[in-house]
Amino acid sequence: MAAKEPLLAFAEYDLNRVLADLTEIRRWIPQRFEMEQLTAIVFDDVARLICVGYHDLTADAFWIRGHMPGLPLMPGVLMCEAAAQLCSYFCGKHYLLGTRMLGFGGLDEVRFRDPVYPGDRLVIVTKLEKLRRGAMVISRFECFVNQNMVCEGVIRGVPLPEDRLAEAAKNRPTA
Repeated sequence: MAAKEPLLAFAEYDLNRVLADLTEIRRWIPQRFEMEQLTAIVFDDVARLICVGYHDLTADAFWIRGHMPGLPLMPGVLMCEAAAQLCSYFCGKHYLLGTRMLGFGGLDEVRFRDPVYPGDRLVIVTKLEKLRRGAMVISRFECFVNQNMVCEGVIRGVPLPEDRLAEAAKNRPTA
């Protein structure tokens, strides 16, 4: 069976060319501390509705101690969370849904293909497939380690109300 073509060719983005670092990412998504699942954004193409970011897994990640003691594996749910955060960043930054932040709406067709370990760089690619402004967004996502697909699926995002976001932002920690 032939290998599946990725959503975006690896040659189209450069992991060393950071467009948005953690400080910039924090402007668009509220997750902090253990729940921050993005390290950098390296590709952002609103015309093609594709975004690429990555998460560098560190040896002190909160899940290491308990998710397979002696053989720590990144939980699949955190790979999906990283994809959700990338989708939220992209949609919020470009105001695609009519709000600055998405809520998690669901997952479809998720497959985990290989384990991800501390020290790996998890590269996430999202491509918006359907957008109903003010209602929902559907994105296909793929996750890679060393250009090897480790996870893929479809994620749904729903708009969160701007007034609640503004109130939450007042109380949000900065780091």
